[in-house]
Amino acid sequence: MDDKRFLGYPPLRMTSTEFLQQLINGLSLGVFYALIALGYTMVYGVLRFINFAHGDVFMIGAFCGYYLSPRLLPHFTGWMTPLGPISVLVLTMLICALLGIAIEKIAYRPLRSRPKLTVLITAIGVSLFLEYGGQFVFGADPKSFPELMPDRALEGTGALTITTTQLAAFIVTISLLVALTFIVKRTRLGMAMRALSNNATAAALMGVNIDTVVSFTFGLGSALAGAGGILFALSYPSIDPLMGLLPGIKAFVAAVLGGIGNIPGAAVGGIVLGVVETFVGGSGFSTYRDAIAFALLIIILLFRPTGIFGRAQIEKV
Repeated sequence: MDDKRFLGYPPLRMTSTEFLQQLINGLSLGVFYALIALGYTMVYGVLRFINFAHGDVFMIGAFCGYYLSPRLLPHFTGWMTPLGPISVLVLTMLICALLGIAIEKIAYRPLRSRPKLTVLITAIGVSLFLEYGGQFVFGADPKSFPELMPDRALEGTGALTITTTQLAAFIVTISLLVALTFIVKRTRLGMAMRALSNNATAAALMGVNIDTVVSFTFGLGSALAGAGGILFALSYPSIDPLMGLLPGIKAFVAAVLGGIGNIPGAAVGGIVLGVVETFVGGSGFSTYRDAIAFALLIIILLFRPTGIFGRAQIEKV
């Protein structure tokens, strides 16, 4: 009678095919968390505070795609058809980047010299403003996201199911991660971001324009969140003004898991969280799927508060 099946639990064993399928599903979920977590980690790396409104920029990205798609896609026909979804993605990223810059300039810049708790409370206020402002502008009812591209299973994958939407999410995420790495490591603005993250006072004395760098960081992170909103809405095509709340919190957990302030760590943390969450749901314990993220956060804070790739920093008096 000690068999789990007799106690109401599902069997925990799975075949190799089921394992690979769950891994693919977990990776496709993890890329969404990774894109949002990158924004969290970049802002924290530069300013040392958590922008809790970031998940709601993700929601704005999904709604940008919702309204832009029927207006842009009809203009791309024939051989130009693949350019339609790309144009929606790029324009959404641009709109979200401008939104992120506006949020930083209006809500956060005046408080830059204030205690971090003041900025944190303001970030929560901005998050609520975007959520309930979204309900006022877009309506509170869920909306069906338009089909930017045909979602069908790829051929030649055997018993595994890999859809075109999942493949597109992988390709876009990897491309954006490579572009982000290039910007941070190889450009003057990226060098300024790293200098500001290391020592803001010294960077200012060396001629770095703090306001420009901070605005660029917010814009870049918000653009990634907008891209994540589009990709998420393609896979889960029901969107609403509160859709960014839970993914935003989970992406924060992913950033902490990888080592907040560390860009590769945020990407890895998102992938790990997506895979773990999918395996928990696929094993039959779907009730605890959302709870796993918060359990991971508690474990990280208890045993490795700096995350997988984070390094302990000595506070100077």
